[in-house]
Amino acid sequence: CPSCAGAGKGSVAGKGFGGGSCRNLSFLPPRCQSLSLLHLNPIVSLSLAADEDFVIVLYDFASTSDRDLELTKGEKLQILSRDGDWWLAKSLTTGKKGYVPSNFVAQMDTLEVEKWFFKALSRKDAERLLMAPGNKVGSFLVRESETNKDAFSLSVRDSTSAQGDIIKHYRIRSLDGGGYYISPRITFSSLHQLVQHYSNKGDGLCQRLTTPCTSLVPQRPWVQDEWEIPRESLKLVKKLGAGQFGEVWMGYYKNSVKVAVKTLKEGSMPPDAFLAEANLMKMLQHDKLVRLHAVVTKQPIYIVTEYMANGCLLDFLKTEDGSQLTLPKLIDMSAQVAEGMAYIERMNSIHRDLRAANILVSETLCCKIADFGLARIIENEYLAQEGAKFPIKWTAPEAINFGVFTIKSDVWSFGILLTEIITYGRTPYPGMTNPEVIRNLERGYRMPCPDDCPGELYTIILRCWRSKPEDRPTFEYLQSVLEDFYTATEKQYEPEPLP
Repeated sequence: CPSCAGAGKGSVAGKGFGGGSCRNLSFLPPRCQSLSLLHLNPIVSLSLAADEDFVIVLYDFASTSDRDLELTKGEKLQILSRDGDWWLAKSLTTGKKGYVPSNFVAQMDTLEVEKWFFKALSRKDAERLLMAPGNKVGSFLVRESETNKDAFSLSVRDSTSAQGDIIKHYRIRSLDGGGYYISPRITFSSLHQLVQHYSNKGDGLCQRLTTPCTSLVPQRPWVQDEWEIPRESLKLVKKLGAGQFGEVWMGYYKNSVKVAVKTLKEGSMPPDAFLAEANLMKMLQHDKLVRLHAVVTKQPIYIVTEYMANGCLLDFLKTEDGSQLTLPKLIDMSAQVAEGMAYIERMNSIHRDLRAANILVSETLCCKIADFGLARIIENEYLAQEGAKFPIKWTAPEAINFGVFTIKSDVWSFGILLTEIITYGRTPYPGMTNPEVIRNLERGYRMPCPDDCPGELYTIILRCWRSKPEDRPTFEYLQSVLEDFYTATEKQYEPEPLP
């Protein structure tokens, strides 16, 4: 590097580091700079170690780079520096140093090491997790209160003859002198004691606590500087689907990270326009949006995203598992999509192609919005006169007639999406051709209420289809009304168990 050029020793050159005193590592990415400092200056390593920041490994982790640490569940680590999603650590077992994903570890001697503790989890997401496959009556979790700092809630899966499987919530209150209780007749010095007590016997709760809520291994964080990647780093394993613009594959990045890969036919879009839009797309990050990981920018273009095990919502609704989803679960999935769109709304962005085929479903039946922004890139190929390539049946009249796409045209599409969900994937406007749909919409026609669709839900759908875009609801409103569809008149927490 310039500061040590010609010094004869201590230079950083070629493939390796010299043994001298050069400290100019600005040419390296931040992650490499930190790791290199440990090799170049043992004093840095010693001073960082003095902080004594220790964590325990929650999941096995296979490294994909010589900069990463291989991790074994239960292993103890010393954290040397915390920076974003990847932390520099030293294994107390092997003595090796390297980077670890922050969501694979938890601070030692904290609640986060407990299988039953879910730190930043909303009431709604607690219900979704406990109702997911793999859990049963008596499954439970403890979470931080959304409203009271330093307070907690206990969520338990119950079953009644009238309602079937439901989730019940109990407030865990704090004592002034330390300790916790659900019922004042019995108190506990720690949450561990509380959980142990109600695991031994229900003691007034709806169920005895049996097993902690299942928790899937989290997706490893993507390395920030791995954005434009070489095609050779991807291995396409299983074709998941195909459309007019390309194919979707399940594959692996560097032979270890499971990803979804969308391959786009050559000529589908100009590479420069795609890359500009993809950079905007990767800035939109939310739990209900499919995470965009990386791109291959040479033709044919590849888009690399997180992998969702149950594929697109349209196909999933037609499977045996999907066809057995209850009405409350269908409405919950609708609420999840509305939550993702409410984020897009807050970010002053739009989707332009919202439909069940562009919603993906995870192993735990979490719904995430995919392909946001893509329609704008390929609009030259996405023309109304091409018929099949343009989703007429999902598109608002002002977008069909004048090419005006706004968040309110997305609201119209969301209303159509609700009919897809409630009918387990039926094509909208059954029996009508695209030209017939356009003519009927111009006359004020709206799809009738689908069979088995509650009247209250159809009222919400009709609001999405109001002629004037400004009269349609916001996604923020749609999220709230769908999340509260069954809980508006229910008590939020169960009463304290009786003495």
